[in-house]
Amino acid sequence: MFPKSLLVLAGGICLSLSGCAGLPREPARDLVVASWNLEHLAEQDGVGCRPRVEADYARLRRYADRLDADVIAFQEVENAAAAARVFPPDRYVVVMSRRPDSTRGGDCRGAPGQQIRKQDVGFAVRKGLTVRRNRDVKALGLGDPDLRWGVDVTILGRRPLRLLNVHLKSGCSAGALAEACATLRRQSPVVERWIDGRTRSGEAAIILGDFNRRLALPGDLLWQDWDDGRPRGSVLSLAGQGLSATCDRRYRDFIDHLVLNRLAGLHLRPGSFRETSYDPGDDPRPSDHCPVSVRLKGF
Repeated sequence: MFPKSLLVLAGGICLSLSGCAGLPREPARDLVVASWNLEHLAEQDGVGCRPRVEADYARLRRYADRLDADVIAFQEVENAAAAARVFPPDRYVVVMSRRPDSTRGGDCRGAPGQQIRKQDVGFAVRKGLTVRRNRDVKALGLGDPDLRWGVDVTILGRRPLRLLNVHLKSGCSAGALAEACATLRRQSPVVERWIDGRTRSGEAAIILGDFNRRLALPGDLLWQDWDDGRPRGSVLSLAGQGLSATCDRRYRDFIDHLVLNRLAGLHLRPGSFRETSYDPGDDPRPSDHCPVSVRLKGF
């Protein structure tokens, strides 16, 4: 008979190994992926088109806790230091766009005396996850220093998940007649090439962010371009399809989206799309956009 201490040691070794027969395994945790436009989030108090004080950043942190996401694609953030005021470095790794500052500046609409700060995109990734940075999708800038680049990362878990965070040209939420639509239509093939590339490489992938576009409208031109079935096996799904936005009563259609390719869609937890709204008495709202998120199984 083995001494009791050796049995305990053997049991400890077995628990540390995957595949020990007869022992229950802890169920895999879903991966929660979110997108959140933080409306002119500046590094310093009292500056930019949405000047804030510490209490405002604290409110954003509380909503980030409520969101409880593993990966957050954020938009309209000045720099990594600004992102860290909402996503503390002891809990998140921040990956920011490498787009140079255009130095254009200018006055803010609705905030007299304030100057526009840089608006960029990036990711906050929960510590404990492994993230690999891919090359920024600079082509989304179309050579214009004021247009945002895409940030491209891969989350390396049980299986890799490729993510592209975008903030596309505003002013063309539907149709093709508005002046801004010409710019958006030039950005569209860049997104499509990225989508098609993931199909060819066999990667599970999500394009997420502020598309400034009501993609769920019937016959939307951008959606028809992207979800065209080419190359073979290219099938897209729009998280939250058929649901109405509740963030702002004036707008019922989402412009913040998570677009999943076929391989990512196979892992989508049914019914998991969520819009995290702000509390009714929280006025002014912490941001003019609410976070949207999904849960993925098997990552």
